[in-house]
Amino acid sequence: MTDPTYDQELHARRASSFGGHAAAYAEHRPDYPQAAVEWGLAGAAHDAREVLDLAAGTGKLTQGLVDLGLTVTAVEPDEGMLAQLSKLLPDTTALTGKAEDIPLADESVDAVFIGQALHWFDLEPAFAEIHRVLRPGGVVVALWNHDDLTVEWVVEFSKIVRTGVSRLFRDENEGLSAAGFEPFEDHEFPHTHRRTIDTLLATVATHSNFLVAEPAERDAALAAAREYLLAVPEAGAGEFDYPLVTTVFRARKSESGGRGSSPA
Repeated sequence: MTDPTYDQELHARRASSFGGHAAAYAEHRPDYPQAAVEWGLAGAAHDAREVLDLAAGTGKLTQGLVDLGLTVTAVEPDEGMLAQLSKLLPDTTALTGKAEDIPLADESVDAVFIGQALHWFDLEPAFAEIHRVLRPGGVVVALWNHDDLTVEWVVEFSKIVRTGVSRLFRDENEGLSAAGFEPFEDHEFPHTHRRTIDTLLATVATHSNFLVAEPAERDAALAAAREYLLAVPEAGAGEFDYPLVTTVFRARKSESGGRGSSPA
């Protein structure tokens, strides 16, 4: 695929590309391991019971939070994604809103979770809003599922389906900080996604770099990926566990609640 120079217009197109493919996103994106979610919750200074899933998408992370018995509010800017979430979790409060303007009251939640989305935020105003809605001692938790690059065949597959317009969250979030929060910690959790060759390619096709690509370009990349997978013994002829890692960043809101200095 082409590696266009990164710019705000491209960023905006990619960020807004998911809604028209919400059903495929809901069907094919992986969930998050319970251990990763629980590690995030453990960053709070007190028992976290009321949580916000920010940029909740179709509810992949929301479901995991609900399964832990938490009271969850989901906020998502895209109506198509939010409709899928409400179909999956009709009893969960789901609101239209964005990270930079969260439709919740001050100090109303114990934790804010962000699944596969922090890289789309305007960080300074987003963290100001997250700080506002968190109770003192509450925690912000950002999670990403990504390929397990300790597995050789996954590395080669990633070279085919990842492009220069794919965002490198690890590099971008090294040294992550936010005013009014204690230093960020991070941890990695092994994860897998049960796939076939067809469904793995369907998952890849929901990534924003594919959604904004020209059809011929996208089809050629998916065809090359299929050809590679057919030659990989681990992929086999049926279902297999695609190796993933879930990386989690967490930071606690200062007990004083003060904003302090601006984020780095």
